[in-house]
Amino acid sequence: MTRLQEYRLECYVMELADAQAINDAVCSQYQDVCDDPGLQRTHHFEGRYENIYVGEDRIPALKPVLQAACQGAARFLQQAEINLSVGFWINDMGPGDVTVSHSHDEDDELVSAVYYVKVPENSGDLVLTRGVAVTRITARQGMFVFFAPDVMHQVTENKSGETRLSIGMNFGIKSG
Repeated sequence: MTRLQEYRLECYVMELADAQAINDAVCSQYQDVCDDPGLQRTHHFEGRYENIYVGEDRIPALKPVLQAACQGAARFLQQAEINLSVGFWINDMGPGDVTVSHSHDEDDELVSAVYYVKVPENSGDLVLTRGVAVTRITARQGMFVFFAPDVMHQVTENKSGETRLSIGMNFGIKSG
């Protein structure tokens, strides 16, 4: 009998301190702006837009999330003194929704990440894949997951009756 070997991908997971208060504020501020028809929405798959772009000025509660994210991305890169910029979007994933398999290696990204704001039970797992290596992560509120931008990733079906809210991010070198 042949035993299958499990291959896992390198990723970096960290938790945000004071996540509950920050996440409550992010959810509240997002609810105030999410129906704005002027928001940019991209990646229309499976009947929904996977990316909703809301400026940090519209959701000021994101500031500590984005600061911690830049620190985590630097740790993932093992370059403490690196000066990173972050681009981000919101992923509002309702019941029955999935995020299709994709990567973020179309530009000059160094690191990709996701931060979990609201994660109902059974609202889908993050699946990272490169060749035969697969890592499946069950998200928790306040969790960051950092990974290489060329890693294929997807989110399994949200089987809860509630919306799951996360922040997708890409990091590059800050110019100027």
